[in-house]
Amino acid sequence: MVKFTAKLSDDESDSGATPFIQKTAVKALPAPVRHYEDEEEEEEEEEEDAEMTDGSGSDDDSRMDEDELEHSPVRRRRDRKALVKGPDGEYYQQHELDGSDDDDDDESYSETSSVADSMRRSASVPGWAQQVGVDAQKAHVMQASLFRVPEETEALRRLDAQAPGRQLSLAPAQTRARTVDMEDGFMPARYSEPTFHHPSRAYARVNLASSSTNKAERSFADAGLTFGRSFRASWGPGGSLVHPGKICTPQSSADVTANSSILTKTQVPLGLTSDDEDGLTSKLLQLHLSKSPIVIGSDGVPTADPSPTLDFASFASLFPSTDHSFEAQLFRLGHALFDELNLGLGHSVDVSVRERIHGIRRKAALSEWLEDAVAPVVEADLRRLPAEASAARAFSFLSGHQIEEACEAALANGDVRLATLLAQAGGDDDFRADIGEQLEVWRNDRVDAHIPEDIRRIYGLLAGEVDRLEGSDGTGVERCAEVLIARGLDWKRTLGLHLWYSKPLEAPIAEVFDAYDAHREAHPERTAAPRPWYLTESTLSPSAWNTPRDDALDDALYNLIRLYADPQFTLSSLMVPHSFGPSPVDYALLWHMYIILSRCLRAKDFGDRDEPDAGAMSQDGDEDERVEGHSPSADILASSYAHQLEQAGLIQEAAFVLLHIESSVGREKAIKDLLARSAPLLDDWVMRGLAGSLKIPLAWVNEAKAIYCYSQGEVWDAYELYMQAGLYGAAHDIAVLELAPEAVIRDDLELLGSLFTRIAGHPVEGWHVRGKAYLDYVDILTKLPELRQHVLDPNTVADAAQAAEMEDLVRSIPRLIGILPDVLRDREDPRHNVALAEMTDNLTQQLDASQPLALGATQLRVIPAEEATKLRHLQNSVSARFMSAVQAAA
Repeated sequence: MVKFTAKLSDDESDSGATPFIQKTAVKALPAPVRHYEDEEEEEEEEEEDAEMTDGSGSDDDSRMDEDELEHSPVRRRRDRKALVKGPDGEYYQQHELDGSDDDDDDESYSETSSVADSMRRSASVPGWAQQVGVDAQKAHVMQASLFRVPEETEALRRLDAQAPGRQLSLAPAQTRARTVDMEDGFMPARYSEPTFHHPSRAYARVNLASSSTNKAERSFADAGLTFGRSFRASWGPGGSLVHPGKICTPQSSADVTANSSILTKTQVPLGLTSDDEDGLTSKLLQLHLSKSPIVIGSDGVPTADPSPTLDFASFASLFPSTDHSFEAQLFRLGHALFDELNLGLGHSVDVSVRERIHGIRRKAALSEWLEDAVAPVVEADLRRLPAEASAARAFSFLSGHQIEEACEAALANGDVRLATLLAQAGGDDDFRADIGEQLEVWRNDRVDAHIPEDIRRIYGLLAGEVDRLEGSDGTGVERCAEVLIARGLDWKRTLGLHLWYSKPLEAPIAEVFDAYDAHREAHPERTAAPRPWYLTESTLSPSAWNTPRDDALDDALYNLIRLYADPQFTLSSLMVPHSFGPSPVDYALLWHMYIILSRCLRAKDFGDRDEPDAGAMSQDGDEDERVEGHSPSADILASSYAHQLEQAGLIQEAAFVLLHIESSVGREKAIKDLLARSAPLLDDWVMRGLAGSLKIPLAWVNEAKAIYCYSQGEVWDAYELYMQAGLYGAAHDIAVLELAPEAVIRDDLELLGSLFTRIAGHPVEGWHVRGKAYLDYVDILTKLPELRQHVLDPNTVADAAQAAEMEDLVRSIPRLIGILPDVLRDREDPRHNVALAEMTDNLTQQLDASQPLALGATQLRVIPAEEATKLRHLQNSVSARFMSAVQAAA
């Protein structure tokens, strides 16, 4: 165990002796790097240690027992590597501020200061160490080896309490460390500085009071600031877009400043495309309507139910056989891949045989479609080739699978052998192997350099090669270049090479498609990509839309083949407007494709469709008609196409498309919104089509027309249309707020009564305190004078029923006067103010003539009537009270 001997120096005063510490068999401990915040506490501890030393020593005793050893303050120097705050507010090491480079002095001090620090820390050991008879130095060593000393604990606590922005970072060489001399060696006790993590920035909605747009509504120098919270870019009828400033792409630069106050109206062609001049959209929708019966659901909402007979063949029949437009090719391809095939097989045929025949028939149908699709391109190539280029013409015929024409082209040049080989194009594996061996002989003998390139392309194609044909590696005239067989061919003909010449007859369509796809991905530089039809050089023409720059955009025909061949390819991936045409908002063909594939043929569907309940069936109990789940993508597609038709003014067609929305609530709302937006176009012909063919309730149409009439100020027409639509609540509101005040002002009690008599008996919110008040007013003015004449006539016998009825009418007048201000509540409308004054005046007159005392003085003061009316009623009340007093006195 380490032991220390303390000797008092003689040059110190009696009041405060400074001991000289003599080290005995102690290894030098490295001086700890001290934190600048510990210095004040160290000085305070030194003063306390000095006070303890003053009373512990004597003049005679120069040697102390180690159990009675008390630590005295050591005159120590500030650590030269301590961090201190400089004049500029930054932190430096002490020797940098002192400007001292005395390394020797630092070395001589390190040993003494380390031991002195250890002795000073021993004073912080709790007093119980000496009370229980335990060596203080031993307790200190044990505490340093097992626990953090109090100074370090306090320093860590202060570090944790510091703000992250003021945390000091020490260099790796200055990492705080301590080594304790134990009997069994050195034991390091290291720790790193605590790490602080800044919280992620949170974004919150700015309130209007704190927003920069607050009170800037009239700052017309900046339209964006003026309408920052209330005005946004919004769509209007006909594809109109209203926006501040100018619309530009990130790559372009606008010539309008940011603080422009100009609002711009841009017309965007959201309607039908310009190539619909022949009415193709109407033809497709008419065919669709003819095979989609309209069914009224249990909730009274109509829906369209496409028939299973609505297939691709039905749409393909709308195009003549000579029509090679994109739309015609699309429906013909769908017919070849997805329409049902009549195999003509009996029920006893094995399933594997049936599937094999089905695959061959599908492949034959696809081959027939490809031949028809590439025929115009092959014909265009032949027109560019001279008549004497028989081999090149024969290859062009082969690229369109016109084998008979290719043989005739070879015979026209007298090449009988080539014609014989062409007649066997697409043969079995033995034929392909024989042609391949012939090509290998030519290459080995280096005679392929003397064979025309077109002949080599034909031989390579007959051998089943569709990529490239290698040439011989000779030198000089014997060197032959390779031949790219699919060079100059579009993607359809390249796919046809794989289908007709590369793969065997029994290969399925999926295998053929995968071969072409792998060929395209492996060699994109020499294989045509399936670019959309409007991006090819032959059909490239000016368009109102910018050409998409996505190189990965594929033709819809290619995607349709992929949808059949690749089970992983989804219907959503097919429904990309840019794959069908240049317009990104043209959903015509997409919607028809979805209806056929999903609703009619049940071949493909969107992935977001919910699964129906296991036991859910139709209401009629038919087990074959299961309740389907809901697909939001299908509803969005139908709404997008309907909006496109609406912009073109085809209201009936748009309503028919909306009838395919699957949710009845969403379907009803979408159709009502369409009718409300298109109310000016709802003439008699359109209404007959909506209510007749589409079975849309006439009440929906009348409601839409009523909304439009009310917005145009035609209040009476709006009231009549609401009544015809059965919307008595809306009609009641119009009658109370618009029509009744005018009828009161004109004193037309018959009109006033008829307005609310038609509504009486129907459930209307607020009827008893609004509409019925007008009927009570009419009854009081029409019935009370007659009843009063019969009841108060002294020459007639009073009828008890009439007297009771008169009493009820008189008692209802004060209550009616009290609720009239709530009925005619618009104080800014002069009609309400005048009608309120007129009704109050008439009611008080009837009350004065019958029972003036029924209206108390308190209620009289709050009557919303003119002063003349109040004065007259006051006179009548006083007179009636006086006569009552006289009669009582008599």
